[in-house]
Formats: sequence, structure tokens, C-alpha cells
Amino acid sequence: MSKLFEPTSVGTTAVSNRIAMAPLTRNRSPGAVPNELNVEYYRQRATAGLIISEGTAITHQAQGYADVPGLYKSEAIEGWKKVTDAVHAAGGKIVTQIWHVGRISHTSLQPGDGKPVAPSPIAAKSKTYVLNADGSGAFVETSEPRALETAELPGVIEDYRKAARAAMDAGFDGVEIHAANGYLLEQFMRSNSNQRTDQYGGSIENRIRLTLEVVEAVTKEIGADKTGIRISPTTPANDVSDPDPKAVYTALVEALAKFDLSFVHVIEGATGGPRDVLPFDWKALKAAYRNAGGRGAWIVNNGYDRASAIEAVESGYADLVAFGRPFIANPDLVRRLKEDAELNPLDQATLYGGGAEGYTTYPALA
Repeated sequence: MSKLFEPTSVGTTAVSNRIAMAPLTRNRSPGAVPNELNVEYYRQRATAGLIISEGTAITHQAQGYADVPGLYKSEAIEGWKKVTDAVHAAGGKIVTQIWHVGRISHTSLQPGDGKPVAPSPIAAKSKTYVLNADGSGAFVETSEPRALETAELPGVIEDYRKAARAAMDAGFDGVEIHAANGYLLEQFMRSNSNQRTDQYGGSIENRIRLTLEVVEAVTKEIGADKTGIRISPTTPANDVSDPDPKAVYTALVEALAKFDLSFVHVIEGATGGPRDVLPFDWKALKAAYRNAGGRGAWIVNNGYDRASAIEAVESGYADLVAFGRPFIANPDLVRRLKEDAELNPLDQATLYGGGAEGYTTYPALA
């Protein structure tokens, strides 16, 4: 049997196999509160070695899409408790992805219809998903953001800390800090979205500062063994770019190594798209992390199938492989991969393949 299907540990969390379920935005939590549909959805997929939940907003300001869940309301924490209890009862392990979207939002989703926040007042050439007055959904252009004042950033860091504590209160096995896909932390790291002149802009050291300060706050609050991070060095998602991603992300992972994180989750290439969108040496990135003393599990993601996932783990290139959209239509994905069985195709009409009822017609934002 391949090592892909053998147990391992992610931080201090023992997992039954080396297949992770990647975060998948589902838009099914009205009022930012998880409900019984969330419970059933994650329970069905509990055979994954590690479930990483859909992006979960750390505050109302952090919301960027209609009906995504949060961790800033007592009702949301209670809703997530039902999810984590169900996953644990089924023998699974689950961490939550803590999320601030930054400029990838719309005024209708913000407190008091205010502007979204960002490193710099530069609108993203991107869209987000909102609800119309009649309850129907639509994709709309993201709103023009305002730049966060330097004095506001300690409060943002505190919001991440509070969300990490709320995740523990909700029964999660840990958190994944979302620093990928063109959202707030990556907006600070990328030069096209960060044109600040304070200590959070300009040099690579300055641009990765906020991410590292968030990691420091979260690890102090819940422990490094319960803290992971997601990065996407070459993705153009949500209109982020940088002329030298190798330098940025090598510096980042070398700095992350000192925290002894539970895991580093790397999207290789364009999120949900081509792996070769930009030249990048993924093996060298992992080597930089290990050479700097990083011991956390190395999770790879983007376009893996059964054969390439087995090869990645058997060769030692990766500790776990994350699958995203295949888990939507195949709640039993681990079994199907183990048996080399045929996979169900993604059903765009329902976005479900495992019998869960009550779906909406919201589009997938995987």
C-alpha cells in the first residue's frame, strides 16, 4: 500500500492518511453562521486525513463573499462546534482556515457599507459574490478599497489571534492562516497591491512583516503545533503579482521556519489552474524551508491526481497532498483513490455528489 494511505502526524495531530481536503468556499452559511448543511458536508468527508475548512472570516470586515462562515459571533462558534463534533465522531480531523479577504470584497458586505481595506487604495481587477435584494446572487466588481492606517494593523493582528482562540473554542484541531489567493496577507506581500511607504511596504522584509506578525500572534495564542499557513507563490488570483516571487517566498518560508509550524500548505501554480503559470522551483522552496529548520508537514496542492499524489509522497517531495474540487463530488474520495476507483465528475448543478440535501444554486468558489 502506498504511503499516501498511511497514517502520519501534522504537528501534534495524528491523521489517518496523507490526503488533505483543501479549503472550498461554499457560500452556505447565511449570517456567517454554519448550519446543519455544513455539519453533513464535513461529516461526509471525514475520511480525509486532514480537513481544512472553507475560508472562515475573522471579523465582519474580513468578509468578502455572501454567506461565507465566520468566527466572530457566538452563534458561529456554536455552529462550528456541531461540525467539529460530527467530524471527530466519524474519526476525522479538521482545522479551520482563518481568513481576511482585504480588498476582495464589496461595500454591501462590509460593516456600515464601508470600503473594504487593503495595503494600498488600489482596486483589484476581480469580482466577488453578493446577494441581491430579492435573494438572488450575482458576481460584481470588487469595490475600491481604502488603505489600512499603520495604527490599525495591531488591531488586525489581534483579530487573527481572537479568531484562532475562537477556533479552539469551536473544537477545531488547529488553524490554517490564509496567506494565499490574493487576499489580505498576500496583498501585503505582493508589490503590485502594496505600495506603502511605512514599515509594511517597500522591501521584501517589510512586505512579509504583517504575515509574520500574524503567525507570531496565532502561535503564541494556540501553539505552533496547531498552526499552519497556506501560500500561493505564483498565483495571479485576485489580481496579485510580483516581479520576483522566488525572492519573496524564499524569504517568507525561511522566516516561517523559526515558528515550528504544524504545516505549510503550498498552492503550486495558478489556484485551480495551470501549474506552470510562472517558472518556479517548488523543490527549492521546500529545501529553503527545511534548511532554515522548518519541520512542519509540507502539503502540496493544485492539479494532483492519484498517480502524482502517490509519487509526491513516496519520493519524499510532500508529506501530504491536498485535493479540492474532487472532494465536492466524491465525499469518499480517499476510498476511491485507495481502490483506484472511478471518480464522480463535479456536478455544477448541485455541487454535491454524496447525497447531502438542501444545496443552493450558488456557484462554486473553490
